[in-house]
Amino acid sequence: MIKHFTAIFIRYKGLLRCVIGLGFICFFLLILIDQAIGFYVRQGIYTDSKTIPYRPYGLVLGTSKYFAKNTPNLFYQHRLEAAQQLYRQGKVDYLLLSGDNRTLQYNEPRTMFRDLRKMGIPAEFLYLDYAGFRTLDSVIRAEQVFKAHSITIITQKFHCERALFIAKYHNIDAICFAAEYPSGYSFVRFREFFARLMAIWDLLIEKEPHFLGEPEPLPSPIAR
Repeated sequence: MIKHFTAIFIRYKGLLRCVIGLGFICFFLLILIDQAIGFYVRQGIYTDSKTIPYRPYGLVLGTSKYFAKNTPNLFYQHRLEAAQQLYRQGKVDYLLLSGDNRTLQYNEPRTMFRDLRKMGIPAEFLYLDYAGFRTLDSVIRAEQVFKAHSITIITQKFHCERALFIAKYHNIDAICFAAEYPSGYSFVRFREFFARLMAIWDLLIEKEPHFLGEPEPLPSPIAR
């Protein structure tokens, strides 16, 4: 048996080298794309609410409130805490809650609305985008449907980078406030490598949001 596998290895050694070499090249390209996107948008990302410029509209990117088996999703919790912080400090006037609304039971914008109300933010400053199925949808719809022409995106830093990359490509005036990244979730950051690759592909083929529809302009900025 060992001799049989040795013979196969010797016979296909050249092919195996090519496959391994191709794998290394693909891995290097993933790293390169990931780092290039982060470098390109780095100046638009803020981690200190005291230094972030005022923008009238905050775009909160949705995610599920729970992981499997009803485990709380800290990415969700930290995004809402960041949104509350910016609102209370007067860094945004209105919050646009954008997320997936795939079923009656799963509704990210509605869940964010309810939790932010419990956190003390009045309903008149909260607006819901039920068609934010992906980051691309949320960012483009904020500008084209809700007419939020100057926005602060609110999500974790790795997600900020992809969202800002999409915004820059579409000439959308946006910055991003990086919410806290929970420790112990390295798989989320690993998945982002492929999400960025898909984002580039979507931009190359000029993919549009699933739904646009009629404009629903948000209120004018509050006079200060």
